[in-house]
Amino acid sequence: MMKHIPNAITCLNLFSGCLALYFAFHGELVTAAYLVGLAAVFDYLDGMVARVMKAYSEIGKQLDSLADMVSFGVVPGTIMFILLQRSDATLFGISADVVAFFGFLITVFSALRLAKFNIDTRQTTSFIGLPTPACTLFVASLPLILEHGTLTHSEVILNPWVLLVLTVLLSFLLVAELPLFALKFTNLSWQDNSLRFIFIGLSVILLALLKFAAIPLIIVLYVLLSFIKKTSHSS
Repeated sequence: MMKHIPNAITCLNLFSGCLALYFAFHGELVTAAYLVGLAAVFDYLDGMVARVMKAYSEIGKQLDSLADMVSFGVVPGTIMFILLQRSDATLFGISADVVAFFGFLITVFSALRLAKFNIDTRQTTSFIGLPTPACTLFVASLPLILEHGTLTHSEVILNPWVLLVLTVLLSFLLVAELPLFALKFTNLSWQDNSLRFIFIGLSVILLALLKFAAIPLIIVLYVLLSFIKKTSHSS
């Protein structure tokens, strides 16, 4: 019975993603964003519980990928699709309703990312490419910034060029050969986890100062710290 607990938590991730998808397609992007955050919590907990209980299984691995494909693949693509629709701009004579479909590039590259992860033996203790939850949190933060931010935030976020550049950049990062550290603690020593502690500390400070606007910056910080770590190890 206990060995099924991690899979049950994974199913909560999937259920949260399904609810997020429902609210996104009904135009309630803020609610969808909160549900994405909940899905990310469940996604972190299922792995942690599996490690603590030593309840690893092949079905758990596959279930996790399938749940992630919904919560961190279909949902962010849908949110970007709707944001591009709301940008209501014509690019090169193409209407916003058509341009909006480019948002689903994130969904396509998320599928590629998850497929690569399942067969890549290098990604047991770290990541190669941006993890899908990080990409999704970036995208899901945009409606929250729109809801709680200023007119300037709205003008920037609902600029179709900004949204398209973000779509292409995030899609690229999902499959890029870029080593990124994982927030997996095997112990709490500073020597083994200094980068993780620094990242968490800076993230807390950014959230306290900028609230939802901090989330994209935290994702950028995550990538930059990973790059610095790789560069320092190479030198």
